[in-house]
Amino acid sequence: MQIQVNTDNNIEGREEVIRSVEERARSKLAAVARHITRVEIHVGDVNAPKGGPDDIRCMAEARPENRGPIAVTHHDETLTKAVGGALDKLRAALDSDLGKRAARGS
Repeated sequence: MQIQVNTDNNIEGREEVIRSVEERARSKLAAVARHITRVEIHVGDVNAPKGGPDDIRCMAEARPENRGPIAVTHHDETLTKAVGGALDKLRAALDSDLGKRAARGS
């Protein structure tokens, strides 16, 4: 499973953020990793320096083998919460998709 993390210019500590997000994604998606070829994660500060509630956005997209991409978005007040929320949503969506696939025998 290949993981690509992108940040906008408003995220501080870019290299550290990328490493941390990659580790969290590998951990959260480990159980379904064999079914996924690629994961793209985009993190950005929606309001830039203005701040405010839920101003960090994390969009995560997984590309399961032989399937269309599955994408989710989560907004929250901190980078940690935004990434965690998006990865939780992505894992739930993948579990649902893979479960339906297994039920159909495909």
